[in-house]
Amino acid sequence: MAPRGRPRSFDRDVALRRAMEVFWEHGYEGTSIADLTTAMGINAPSLYAVFGSKADLFREAVDLYNRTEGGAGYRALHEEPTARAAVERLLRGNAAAFSDPATPWGCMVVLAATNTSPANDDVRAFLADLRRADQAALRDRLARGVADGDLPAGTDVDALAAFYAAVLNGLAVQARDGAPRPALDAVIDQAMLAWPA
Repeated sequence: MAPRGRPRSFDRDVALRRAMEVFWEHGYEGTSIADLTTAMGINAPSLYAVFGSKADLFREAVDLYNRTEGGAGYRALHEEPTARAAVERLLRGNAAAFSDPATPWGCMVVLAATNTSPANDDVRAFLADLRRADQAALRDRLARGVADGDLPAGTDVDALAAFYAAVLNGLAVQARDGAPRPALDAVIDQAMLAWPA
């Protein structure tokens, strides 16, 4: 027996990508259902039927962001042979992505829900958890650097990870404020001077 109702008349993947871009540009609370349906080319009942709630759609959009636009820098943690090279590539790769004129500037995970009303605290907490997980991945790469001998024994990897995570998040904010790529690279140059000798 065929399913009842009209078949879906839109491409779910395209609609999700458009939702991601709207959330990335305007943040969770700054994005209305009307903004989403307009960008996605669907009506509100279709949005709810296919994606669930606005919060569910946001979580899917963040997952898409992390698998595409936001994931390149963190691949550096696994691909570079030294901790220093991994951190520098993480920063420079993200600076390039944050300042790409073809996409909203900054980082969706950093900027989309830093301040929320109490009703949306779960969305803020969701992104905070992702940022903590990213910092933990950075910390693990630094600990591997200590084990491999490319960071001095006794390096406080927790503090070093927190420092470079703060630099990365700051780059996202500066990019959102319009800082050009050379300005972001200059910040990274200074940050790499803090690398333990």
